Amino acid sequence: MLEKKIAKYIDNEHLLSKEDKVIIALSGGADSVALLHVMHSLGYKCEAAHCNFHLRGEESNRDETFVHELCKSMQIPLHIIHFETEKYAIENKISIEMAARELRYQWFEEIKKESAANVIAVAHHQDDSVETLLLNLIRGTGLSGLLGIRPQNKDIIRPLLCVNRQDIIEYLGSIGQNYVTDSTNLEDEYIRNKIRLNLIPLMEEINPSVKKNIIATSNYLNEIELIYNNEIENGKQRVLTKEGIRISDLLKEPAPNALLFEILHPLGFNSAQIQNILSLLLKGQTGKQLISKDGWRIIKDRNMLLIQPKENLEETPFQLIREELIYTKDFVIPREKNIACFDADKLEDTEFTIRKWRKGDTFVPFGMKGQKKISDYLTDRKLSLIQKERQYVLCQRDKIIWVIGERTDNRYRIDDKTKRVIIITMREK
Repeated sequence: MLEKKIAKYIDNEHLLSKEDKVIIALSGGADSVALLHVMHSLGYKCEAAHCNFHLRGEESNRDETFVHELCKSMQIPLHIIHFETEKYAIENKISIEMAARELRYQWFEEIKKESAANVIAVAHHQDDSVETLLLNLIRGTGLSGLLGIRPQNKDIIRPLLCVNRQDIIEYLGSIGQNYVTDSTNLEDEYIRNKIRLNLIPLMEEINPSVKKNIIATSNYLNEIELIYNNEIENGKQRVLTKEGIRISDLLKEPAPNALLFEILHPLGFNSAQIQNILSLLLKGQTGKQLISKDGWRIIKDRNMLLIQPKENLEETPFQLIREELIYTKDFVIPREKNIACFDADKLEDTEFTIRKWRKGDTFVPFGMKGQKKISDYLTDRKLSLIQKERQYVLCQRDKIIWVIGERTDNRYRIDDKTKRVIIITMREK
C-alpha cells in the first residue's frame, strides 16, 4: 500500500521516470532505509550514498557498518565518505548542522556526476515538512516559508513527502526490516528536536489531527502562492529602479509591507530589520541605514530606499587609460563624462593616484574660479547617498584634478598656451 502511494506521488509530481538512475541518501535511519526499499522494489535503478560525519563517536561507525551490510544484502552499489565536520565548521565559521549540510550536498553532487545519475533522493517525509513549517514560523517567514518542504529542488527529489513517520515505521515492520536510531534525535538540544519532541506533542493534545491539518493548509497555500508571486512580480516592476525602491510608489501599493518583505528578505534582511525599514519610510532621517547578514545595505535617501550590495573595497570598478598628445588648434576637447583632458605643463608630474573622496576635499570645478567642497558639489548634482559613497577622485599628490566621471579641476584646463595634452579615459572593468 505504501509503495503504491509513493509511486503515484512520484508520477503526479513528475519526479522521475523508470529510465532514471537514482542516488539514495542513506543514513541508516528508518526514513532513508524505507526510501531505499521502496525505490528498489518499484524497479528504479538505485545506488546509495552514506556520509560518516564522525560526530557521534562509535555510533557513527555503527551506522556505516549497518548501511554497508544492508546494501550488500540488497545488491545495491554503495558510496561512503568520511568528513572532518567539526574542523570544516570551525574553518568556515558556521554551525555543525550547516557544515554537515554543505559537505553532504556537495558530495552528493559529485557522486551524481560520477555515477551518471539523474537525481538524488532524500528521505524527508510529511513530519519533516510540518517541523520545517513550524520552524520557519517561529523564526519569522514569508508565504514561501509556510509551504513546507518542496517535492523537488533542482536535482534533489523527496519521494516520501506523501507519507508520515508512522507510515514508514509500519512499512518497515511489515517487511521485517530493521534500522538504526540517531541518539541525537532523542535530545532536545536543537530547535528542530524541540519542535518534534515538545511542541508537536503539545499541539496534538489540543488537536490530534494537527499535523494532518498543517499539511492540508500547506498544500492549499501552494496554490495561493502562484497568485501571490504573480502579483509580487508586478509590484516589483512598479517600485524598483536600478538603485533601489521608490518610496512614493511603494506606499501606493495595496500591500507595501508584503512587497518590501519579498524584495528584501532574499537579500538577508530579517523580519525585525524590515519592520525598522518600514518605519524609516515616513519618519526616518536621510542617511539612516541597515545592513543584512549577507552584507547588503538599505539606505534611506530623499525619495528612495537605496539598495547596495556588498562591494569589493580593495578594487576600483574601472580602469584609467592615459594618453599624451601634442596640442594643436585642431584638437577638439571631448565632451564625454568618462574622458578628462589636462594641460600637461600645468601638472607637477605625471604620477596619479585614485581614491574615494573624503570629507573636506575641495577642488575648483571646470568653468569656475573659486574652490568648492566636493560634498557640496555632489549634493548640487543631486547624487544619491550610494552614488556619493562610490565617487572616486583622481589626484596628483594632494591635489584633486578630476572628480572622476563628473568634472575636472579648472586649474588644469586646456587654453591657448597649452603645448601638450594629457587625456585620461575611464573604462569599466
